[in-house]
Amino acid sequence: MTELITPYYLIDETRLKCNLEIIQEVRERSGAKSVLALKCFSTWCVFPLMRRYMDGTTSSSLFEARLGYEQFGGEVHAYSVGFAHADILAVREFADKIIFNSVSQLKRFYPEVAGLNLGLRVNPRISYSRYDLADPARRYSRLGVIDKQAIVEVLPWIRGIMFHFNCENDDVENFCAALATIGQEYGDLLHHLEWVSLGGGISFTHEGYPLEPLCAALKSFNQRFGVQVYLEPGEAAVTQSTELVTTVLDVVHNEIDIAIIDASLEAHLLDHLIYRTTPKLASPGPGPYRIMVAGRTCLAGDVFGDFMLERPLEVGDEVRIADAAAYSMVKMNWFNGVAMPAIAVRRLDGRIELIRSFGYDDFKRSLS
Repeated sequence: MTELITPYYLIDETRLKCNLEIIQEVRERSGAKSVLALKCFSTWCVFPLMRRYMDGTTSSSLFEARLGYEQFGGEVHAYSVGFAHADILAVREFADKIIFNSVSQLKRFYPEVAGLNLGLRVNPRISYSRYDLADPARRYSRLGVIDKQAIVEVLPWIRGIMFHFNCENDDVENFCAALATIGQEYGDLLHHLEWVSLGGGISFTHEGYPLEPLCAALKSFNQRFGVQVYLEPGEAAVTQSTELVTTVLDVVHNEIDIAIIDASLEAHLLDHLIYRTTPKLASPGPGPYRIMVAGRTCLAGDVFGDFMLERPLEVGDEVRIADAAAYSMVKMNWFNGVAMPAIAVRRLDGRIELIRSFGYDDFKRSLS
């Protein structure tokens, strides 16, 4: 086993493969292709495994699109909330599909991309999200076109439409009802198109998720409108595949015991801080001892959570944060100059490989 120094992200390819096999099953049963959402997970050291089960990548920026093209292969879907002119000139050289967020951007850049496989993001005004911050159909949302007549006017220019309207949706009945609504509202447009992307945010790789109604709904949609359906799994592709492995540096007491670990919620699992959620621990296990686990930055709220554990924590103990892949490594930052966790992979054969570690020179280069 490779000797690793905490903190580090440990990606387990065997766990990752379990998600990928479900993605492949959905593809085979429904006909819907899947492209990895790089905004959620861009750690390309495991792309060789992922590309066996997925059709390509979808991006939210030029850099993500280029990474998908260079490191993943397959289809490259290039989307951005706002393309700059230089972005379009670059991305048109390798993207299979370019998806615009607005009719105005499509019109502005059409002379540069005429003849390419173009798409338009549409806001269907329905969504599933527990968080207003992540709700793509929230009030005043800038994400996608609302005016259907505006879409009709540019219909000859595009070959597909993207509806991204879910966030952590584990309710298959809700998704199927929403898909039926989209078919009813936009079916007259879909008959003129080649493809439709239904975005990501569908938690179909979670344990117990009923795949049969999902696949049936996707297949029916495909057949009814004669379009190639795409899904954009991000979190669904990597859920439960990765741990953030840390070490206790100190234990202080302020009414309760507080273990300070050599990682940071602010810097290394930022989504939990943004959404005010509590990560789960892979170890130690649950028990009768109450202890708060906190990060090492000076932010007062840099707290992973208040846990009941099987034993008290002491300096030198290992603490493993579960499910640390989605929206974590893509959001790592250098707040307080705290060292970023290394990246390691447990390969399918059980061998642990240290992929990348970060030091002072990386911190210095990130600044100026």
